[in-house]
Formats: sequence, structure tokens, C-alpha cells
Amino acid sequence: MTAAHSRRLKTLVGASSVVAAPGDSDPMIGGKRAIALARRAEAEKITGLFTADLLQTDAAGLAGTTGTQEPIVALAVLSQATSRIGLVATVSTTFSHPYNLARQIGTLDHASGGRAAWNAVTSSVGEENFGEALLSPEERYARAAEFIEIVNALYDANESDAAIRKASGTITIDPRKFHRIDHRGRYFSVEGPLNVPPLPQGRPVLFQAGQSDAGISVGARYAEVVYTSQPTLEDALAFAGELRRRAIGFGRAGRLPNIMNSFHSVIGSSEADVARRLKEKHERIDYDQGRLKLADMLGGDIDLSALPLDRPLPDSLLPDVTSINRRRGRVEIFRRYAEQGLTLRQLVIEAQETGHWSVAGTPEQLADALEERFRAGVLDVVTLHGLGNPDQEDLLLNGLLPELRRRSLIDADYVGDDFRSNLELPPLVTQTGRLAQARPA
Repeated sequence: MTAAHSRRLKTLVGASSVVAAPGDSDPMIGGKRAIALARRAEAEKITGLFTADLLQTDAAGLAGTTGTQEPIVALAVLSQATSRIGLVATVSTTFSHPYNLARQIGTLDHASGGRAAWNAVTSSVGEENFGEALLSPEERYARAAEFIEIVNALYDANESDAAIRKASGTITIDPRKFHRIDHRGRYFSVEGPLNVPPLPQGRPVLFQAGQSDAGISVGARYAEVVYTSQPTLEDALAFAGELRRRAIGFGRAGRLPNIMNSFHSVIGSSEADVARRLKEKHERIDYDQGRLKLADMLGGDIDLSALPLDRPLPDSLLPDVTSINRRRGRVEIFRRYAEQGLTLRQLVIEAQETGHWSVAGTPEQLADALEERFRAGVLDVVTLHGLGNPDQEDLLLNGLLPELRRRSLIDADYVGDDFRSNLELPPLVTQTGRLAQARPA
């Protein structure tokens, strides 16, 4: 860490899509737009770009465009158009192989000058595209734990001077300084060595998403940033307490892992403007589609099509969370909403935010909400929405961000040259016990 100031809230925005669409005047228009938005985010000193991912196109279209680009390739494009902003790729530990992932993210770290990160997810969909049955949540997280250990071991095994730049500009390597890991485990056998030279960051930053019991344990043991959905401050306090209790149990000193929330917001210039925007947002909801989305939030195996909008759900429709094989944390949130007596209409409205923290307000009111969680110690990294949205971008860039800076809640500039430094993570100690070389600001 190189910063000489009090720690501040770190910010992410979603990386835009690089894909083309039929009728585009230029097939590279998607990439050009994504680059322009990435540069705009970097100019605003946003800490990182985040990519979500799915491994299928759902027939109901509930996920929007998520999954319609490969995150690592998309971020490689953006890495060459930026110089300071971090790059977070979501990767499935269920349907990927650790050796390939280590090569891909390691190469991205080299190409970006030390700005790569990966968000380890266990995936709850997509098994039909890999010829495999979906493992239970417990099995998926056990596989994820072994996957992460292998990736870390591969990065840590090679010696820091295994590759040398010659006067001609070419790279030469010393094969004796690339070391095997000889892993033989329950899910993988990986001999090594990793044939990517040691990374600028030592290791890419490890994010992890998952809030079921098994997911919390994996995050507490391995992650540097845990991505979670906590819609209320009470939920966030309980989650943070349990996560950090388990982290201490795993022998992790200090404040790791950091906690990340996605902040779904409606920004207005005044309270009247906020009310208008919120009303218009709710009026745009397609309630037939909304019933499908809510059913998905409740595990996907219920039919809500014939139920009245303005009555609560019958208890008989609410699933037993332990019987659900995907996104149990999300199911727990929506089951709790239903048990509180929310009507089907209210539940459909909540489902638009997919169980995430959602606030509507003026820039000052949104800053109050962010500051409350940050000061409470349950928010270290936040994903902000609105960049690239014509209706919200101005209020984000010229309203919320300046207000957060006025309160000294977020950085006014990058504090280091790589992503680890800008997240102000503690020094990285490798599995071999070596302290990774710090990069000064």
C-alpha cells in the first residue's frame, strides 16, 4: 500500500459490451463505445471495470445481455485503451479449468501492466453446454476451493526473475525457474509449471461471488474481495460479521476479505424528480415477464402466472431453500420478502433489482446511504450504475461522484500503478511464503 490517506471506498462500473449488432454502420461500434466508456470511467478515477457473465442465453431473456461476450477477451480490448483502471473478469470454476484460467488471466495481467482480477463464480446455469450435470452447491464450492488453490499455486511457483528482457527487446526465459506444483486432488490433476512468466501483480486480484453457507466459507478462506447481495443494512451487518468470523477462523489476519455490493440506484435532481423517475420505472415493468423473473429469483420451479398481483404469495409456493440447486442466497432473500407479506406486485418490483441493494434518491441521499454502510464497516467496494445510460449518466458524473469526493469517501486520483495498489490491499504473501514485490505509485 502506498497511500498516505485514510482508506476510502473503492468504485467499480460495469464494462460495456464490445459486440456488434445487425445494422451497425461500423461492426466495431460496440468496441468503440466500450472503449469510450472505459476511458470516461478512468477519467473519473473509477477503481475498476467489472464484467458479469453467464454461460447460456436464457429463453425468457431475464438476464438481458449478460453472457453475450467473453469477459477476458472483452477486457483485453479495454486494457489497451486504458492505463490505470482495474479489469475484473467473471470466470466459472465449475465449467473452466484452472490451468487455462491461470494462463488467460495471467496474460491479461501482463497485457494490462498489472490491472487484472478474476471473479470466481460457481455457476448455477449452463451445464447443458458442457455435457455435465449441475453439481450441488456444496460440490460446486468444494471444486471452487480446489480450483483457486491450484491457480494460486501456479502463480506462486515461478521465480520472479524467470523471464528477462534482452537489449534487443525480446524476452528470454530460464526454464529452471519455472516450477511444477504436482497437484493431485479430488477434481483436478495439474503438474505445472505455469508457462506464463511471473505477473506484474504477483497474482491477479481474486474476487469471489457467493453468499450461501458454502460460498461464504470459500470467500472467507480465499477471496480478497467478496461480491454479495445485501439489500438492507441489517443484512449487510450480519453477513459481514459472519464472513469476518470465518476469515479469522481460517487464520486470515487484518481486514480481508473486503466486501463488495452492487448499488442499484435511481438518481434524481430533487425529491420530486426522484419520485417521477421511480414512477416511470415501475410503469415500464412488464408484469408477465416480471412473474417469470420473480419465479427465477425463487429457484425457477414455480408458476406465478395465474396469481393476483395485489395479494401475497401462498406459503405453499415458497421453496425449501435447501432443496434449491442454484443461487440459494438469492432465494433466501426473496423467500424472506414473501414471508414479510409483500404482494406479488411488490415482489415483481423487487425482482427488477434481483435482490441487490437498491436506493432511489438525490445525489446527497445516495451518498448518505453509501456513507452509512462504509462507516459501518460493511462496504469496501461498490459497483455504481448509470455510466452509459443517457437518463442517469449526468447525475452520476456531475452529482453523485462529486458529492462522494466532497465527503472524502472515494479517491480523487489513483493511488498506485496496479489494481492491488488502487484497491489498497495488504501486501500479497504467496503460498511459497515469499512477499510479492510491491509496485510503487
